[in-house]
Amino acid sequence: MGTMLKTDSADKFHIDNITKQFFDVFNTTNQRQPEWTILDKICIAETIIIKKTGLTQTIYDLPGFIEPRKSILTNGTLTDFQETELEEETKIVGHIAQRHSKYQKTGNLNGAHFVENGTKLFQFIKTIAGWKINSLVWEDN
Repeated sequence: MGTMLKTDSADKFHIDNITKQFFDVFNTTNQRQPEWTILDKICIAETIIIKKTGLTQTIYDLPGFIEPRKSILTNGTLTDFQETELEEETKIVGHIAQRHSKYQKTGNLNGAHFVENGTKLFQFIKTIAGWKINSLVWEDN
């Protein structure tokens, strides 16, 4: 049982790190530029990402998710943007895991400051190359 706890602890550490890297990709505070290549390192190529808005959803593959964000985060539409995980609950079972994240995002959209909260549900799989995000769904409050 002690070995299982060590493995879970190491796995949780890696999942925490991947989640932090995911949120940090989009951080443009203090003139930071997003490092889009990180997403290719922390996600499997087939990752599915879903934005929920009420009873409708927008479904993205990884490139389809990155492109519009790359545009608005570099063309002045969305500035000083940051998402911060406020609380999380992670469940790891063998080589699969799920994380429930409550987060806050702040920034300036078209020059107007905003603060919003939301929920992200991440799913992870442990691959030969380590833990990777395989799906994400989010909904803003």
